Amino acid sequence: MQTSATTQPARQHKDPSWWRHAVIYQIYPRSFADSDGDGIGDLQGIRDRMDYLARLGVDALWLSPFYRSPQADAGYDVADYRDVDPLFGDLDEFDKMLSRAHQSGLKVIVDLVPNHTSDEHVWFKEALASPVGSAARDRYMFRTGKGENGELPPNNWESLFGGSAWTRIEGTDQWYLHMFDVKQADLNWRNPEVREEFIRTLRFWLDRGVDGFRVDVAHGLIKKEGLPDNEEKQGVEGVDIDGHHGPMWDQEDVHEIYREWRKVLNEYDGERTMVAEAWVPTPRMARFIRADEMCQAFNFPYLMTPWNASSYRNIIQRSLDEFSKVGAPSTWVMSNHDVTRHTSRLGISKPGTVLQGLSLHTEQPDEVLGLRRARASIFMTLGLPGSAYIYQGEELGLPENTTMDDRFRQDPTYFRTNGKDVGRDGCRVPLPWKAKAPAYGFGPADSTNTWLPQPDSFARYAIDVEEKDPFSTLALYRRVLKLRQWYDLGNGDVEWLEGPNEDVLMFRNKDIIAVINMGEQTVPLPELQIVAQSLPEIMNGLLPGNSAVWMYAHKR
Repeated sequence: MQTSATTQPARQHKDPSWWRHAVIYQIYPRSFADSDGDGIGDLQGIRDRMDYLARLGVDALWLSPFYRSPQADAGYDVADYRDVDPLFGDLDEFDKMLSRAHQSGLKVIVDLVPNHTSDEHVWFKEALASPVGSAARDRYMFRTGKGENGELPPNNWESLFGGSAWTRIEGTDQWYLHMFDVKQADLNWRNPEVREEFIRTLRFWLDRGVDGFRVDVAHGLIKKEGLPDNEEKQGVEGVDIDGHHGPMWDQEDVHEIYREWRKVLNEYDGERTMVAEAWVPTPRMARFIRADEMCQAFNFPYLMTPWNASSYRNIIQRSLDEFSKVGAPSTWVMSNHDVTRHTSRLGISKPGTVLQGLSLHTEQPDEVLGLRRARASIFMTLGLPGSAYIYQGEELGLPENTTMDDRFRQDPTYFRTNGKDVGRDGCRVPLPWKAKAPAYGFGPADSTNTWLPQPDSFARYAIDVEEKDPFSTLALYRRVLKLRQWYDLGNGDVEWLEGPNEDVLMFRNKDIIAVINMGEQTVPLPELQIVAQSLPEIMNGLLPGNSAVWMYAHKR
């Protein structure tokens, strides 16, 4: 049975740089809550559920794109950066949602997608209608093809979504670059007009009161001069954990852009922030969060670490070492809208090693074991100093939809690879709010619509079910988030402790000792008071396999 926390010290005064220690909740708007019954979540749905988010105990929200878009890549193909797509509402509804969040004590970060625009953006339409060498074409990456008549792509670059990264303009020798889908044309960030336009976009949202930006593909804006062939191996988002990147990623000139943006954000009050989606090795990642650039960078090497105590200890220490060199906090993350939910990643035979691709055609995760490990992992993630991100539904223990029929898939990756890569739809399924309601309460009472199908298993993870269960994953997250805040762990330090065996990760942060047993065998615990535990049956000084506790560091 859960034991109560010991007498606790008064909470320390918060660092005015809120982002240094914040827990930020990622909302994927089309899958969070639907207010109008069209099967797609919207801004009013977020506003209507703000009390749930405030009660969870997070500090801020990050919203994936809600801008005007043809939705070829679920909104990451932006047609207008300074308007709301009617699917999600309008600018007035955005302002109401933002105001409600601020009234609830929550900061709001919005997604910015600067690497590419939709092919339906007014700029790209103008480029297609303009001659070779025009100013309109120079905003994008147009090049002459190789071969006698320009019939071959300008170089050998491949799209991250499959196939060539180049598309030919019909009837010409001109091609345009798209590192993602054909409907996502890469911008030319060496063009001053592009830079000026995004400064205007930053100011537009900052003037409305947003607290910061998550920058999509932050390592990809600048390409190597001359666009040479890629001779390197290309992994997730173009970067393997061992450091391969290629001429389209992580070019030094990209940092000039973020230094310029930092100056803009510094003109506004309230510590406006930026977080980089930069799939780069840890030492390179730290370069994005130097004092005059961004504030945070997602720690993808941490997300990619297999379920192994030694591996986690190594990547955590490496992150702390590298980020401390630039005076920045580490930013921990286990799941997001681009990778298999970690509840399912941790339930396969090689836990934590499959970032994408679990489906009907692959090994099926052990749902019980995956959830058990996921509940244990939050004691590690939220026990560490710095900032942490939670992906919507993670607080419910929600699994990946690994049984989705392929006919429902919408991710362009699935279509560009002819089904070889099933894409990311499985982690983007709409949330279950009510176990016995149509569409599990995702929309209005009588709505059965959801843009992606929800599996039957979602009934047992529904929020109304977990709200009634004191041992649910939702109850666990609320407790751990409250304790993290109470003990000010985000502003602490890691002191490594020797565990009972090599499968146990054990560290101290301020007055909390975290013990995470990643093995299968039960191990003894220190003779200290448990203040939170991943399983209700932990007792008698023993910690079962794949479970975790937080303990008060001082004997009573």
